Order: sequence, then structure tokens, then C-alpha cells
Amino acid sequence: MPQGTDLGHAHSQAEGSHGHRHADGHGHGHSHAPADFGRAFAIGVVLNTAFVIVEAVYGYLSGSMALVADAGHNLSDVLALLLAWGASVAARKPASARFTYGYKSSTILAALANALLLAIAIGAILYETVHRMIEPAPVEGMTMVIVAGIGILINTGTALLFLKGRHDDLNIRGAFLHMAADALVSVGVVVAGIAILMTGQLWIDPVTSLVIVAVIAWGTWELAKDSIKLGLLAVPDNIDEAKVRAHLAGLSGVEAVHDLHIWPMSTTETALTAHLIMPGGHPGDAFLSALAHDLEHDYGIGHATIQVEQERSCQSGC
Repeated sequence: MPQGTDLGHAHSQAEGSHGHRHADGHGHGHSHAPADFGRAFAIGVVLNTAFVIVEAVYGYLSGSMALVADAGHNLSDVLALLLAWGASVAARKPASARFTYGYKSSTILAALANALLLAIAIGAILYETVHRMIEPAPVEGMTMVIVAGIGILINTGTALLFLKGRHDDLNIRGAFLHMAADALVSVGVVVAGIAILMTGQLWIDPVTSLVIVAVIAWGTWELAKDSIKLGLLAVPDNIDEAKVRAHLAGLSGVEAVHDLHIWPMSTTETALTAHLIMPGGHPGDAFLSALAHDLEHDYGIGHATIQVEQERSCQSGC
């Protein structure tokens, strides 16, 4: 999750020319990462690590699989926060001769790793839950209520740390939604504990655990699906390729558009390359500067490379 102000870059190469002309256009932040959330990550990791330990210990002592399941979920969230935090630090490192884009795509790798960690957690929790349903054990409902109540406070507090940046960065939004969902799961555990205290029915605990597993699985599927799409360099969901193509084709002097590619450089930055057929010749740097501004402002594409050609060559496709 790169930080600071970024420029939208537009480059053009005239047909038959070996040099590149560059123009920078300032966007309005659609592809920019928000301010540094290092402190929020640090606080979130410390709070949730402490809670995982408390919840796992009391879940084991009280015999509550719902608490153990929630502890497993929260542990995966701690690892997710650590991965996202590490990726955000790596993404801010400058480009090098070997890594010419820097380490921006590490945020995509972190998302894939988080999906894998969640899948492992689901398998472990589900195995123990099924075992508990076959062989029910006594559960201390009051312990469930107290510990899960603490979880509501911690998860809600952690979610609020990421509240400000949830609209600007997919990673931050993911952290916010993860912790907000955890708060709701903890609410479910509290309700289950109260129900056990009132009815004495032991099946309520493993059933609640299954519901928690279902919630985690749903979020994991969405995370895995989105991260795989990013890893395969699919056009980001918030960008309409047809509209971008139409925008380029509608520019003054453009006869045709070909070899248009749009892909994610990270979870917050998007790149584009395109060839514009312009029979009238190179339109000048002012044209490129305005185009860079429009692509970033209207579509969130902060890194655009535009090649201008006076006629389509067979090398480009006849």
C-alpha cells in the first residue's frame, strides 16, 4: 500500500521513433494509497494477539468450541494484519534495476497468502467442531459471554482504526471489514452463551461454531477470488474496460485504438498501455498530460503508457 502523492504517468512513442516523450498528469487520488497506517496495524496486531491467547485459553477451559473457533479466526486475522502490514511497507520501497515496478505487487501476494491461511483455519476448526457434535461436552455459558464480550470491544476498536481509510485502499477496507465482521461473530458467541445459560442445550455451541466457519468461508472465498483475479492481472472490478476504450477512441484525432491492456500493479494502483492510431501525427505533450489526468481522475488509472501511431502496422496486427 504505497503512501504519499503519486503522479499519473503517460508516455507516447511516435511511429518510427525510438525515443519516448513523457508527460505527467496529476490525478485526484482514486489510485492513491491513504496516509501511513503503520500505527493502526501495530495496535491492531497487539490487541488481537492478546485476545487470541485469552480466547483460546478460556475456550479450552470452558469447553466452548465457539470460543475456540473464534480464536482461530482471530489468529488468522492477526496473521492477515501482519501480512498486509509487511506488504504495505514493501510496496513503499523504491523501484530498482531488477524490480522496475518496485514491490507494489506484494500487496496482491499478501491477499493470496491470507486466503490460504483462512482456508487452513477453516479446516482445523471444522474438524474439531464435527468431533464436538459427535461427542458433546459441558460448556460454561457465562465464560463464553464474558470472553466474547471482550472480543466485541477489541474487534470494534480495531475496526475503527481503519475506518478513515476504508474508501481509499482495498487493503485498508479489507482490514476494516475483517475486524467489523469479527465483532459481529463475537456478538453471535455472546448470544450463544446466553442461550446455553437459559436452556442448557449443549448443541448450541458447536452449531454456533459451524455458523462462524460459514462466515469465515464466505469471506475467504471472496478474498481468494479477488486476489486470484489480481494475480492474473485482470482488469480491476472498479474499472470498465469498455468505457476506457470508448474514452480513448473518442479523443480528438484518434482513428482507432488497439492493444489496450489494463492491469493492477498492486491492490491500490492500476496501469494501462494502449496504441492510438492518429493519422494527423503526434498530438503533443499537452494532449498526453490531459489524458493522464483524465485517466487517473475518471478511472483511477495512475500509470498509463500511450503509443501514438500514424497508421496501423502489421507488427501491431493488420
